[in-house]
Amino acid sequence: MTTFYFSLLLVIATIFTGLVWLIDHFLFKPKRATAIAEVESKTGRKLTAEEASRAVPESSLVEFSRSAFPLIAFILILRSFFYEPFRIPSGSMMPTLLAGDFILVEKFRYGVRDPLFRKQLLATGTPKHGEVAVFKYPVEPDIDYIKRVIGLPGDRVVYHDKQFYIEKQCAPNCSGENEVSLEHELVAEGEFYYGRVPMRTYAETHGDNSYQVLVNPVAGSQVGAFYNQANSRRGEWIVPEGHYFVIGDNRDNSRDSRFWGFVPEENLVGRAVFVWLSLDFDHGPDSRMPSWLPARVRFERLGSIR
Repeated sequence: MTTFYFSLLLVIATIFTGLVWLIDHFLFKPKRATAIAEVESKTGRKLTAEEASRAVPESSLVEFSRSAFPLIAFILILRSFFYEPFRIPSGSMMPTLLAGDFILVEKFRYGVRDPLFRKQLLATGTPKHGEVAVFKYPVEPDIDYIKRVIGLPGDRVVYHDKQFYIEKQCAPNCSGENEVSLEHELVAEGEFYYGRVPMRTYAETHGDNSYQVLVNPVAGSQVGAFYNQANSRRGEWIVPEGHYFVIGDNRDNSRDSRFWGFVPEENLVGRAVFVWLSLDFDHGPDSRMPSWLPARVRFERLGSIR
């Protein structure tokens, strides 16, 4: 079930249970109270709650709606405007995020939007360099993607020899250097593998965010498959206004802005902020456990996302 249909289901359930509760509260509840008062007048004593429910029973639909409405409405408000859980399905954001990580996304970070049509209700902020963002995949908006933002509107992004260079947009009166090379510092090799190839782990800093990325030392650059922006060379892009350039931390195993272009601001869902559960489904060759059962919980991965 896509997030749209789940949101639609929540909205319908909230409206339905809310209407049932309101209609009962203002129309049928007073009638039940009158009927109970008549019974008490005839018996000459006050009925207990159990006796009253037997004498003037409440429909199961009303009982369910009265109990379910606050919970459903709370879930709708929480996941629509504050925090929504997502599951990481692939390794394109390794080593920051692994397949099987369950994360919380801060929905209000990049604007408050209605849960169905995603029209902005309140502007609250925009992505910053180096933040990890969830967004609607521009090619198939029903699919949610997660990548790291490296290019803001007006930035010039250059990818050469597995190295990113960012020329930040500079106001007319700004001074100082505005070109940034996302320098790599090798911190590990062989912690992760692509087949039999040991991957290199580099530390990288962009803006206020420090994180790690993976590079396959034997993989080609795939420049021929890159998105070719008009009036630009392959491997170079100028981020349009209202758009963002995003990449995966697993640099040689990620389909990102290098291949399909920019993310419109209206496609932004929120900022990934926390790993609240991490399940490892990698069973050993001798394991008899079903593949859908996790082999272990990776407690060491729980915490804030950098």
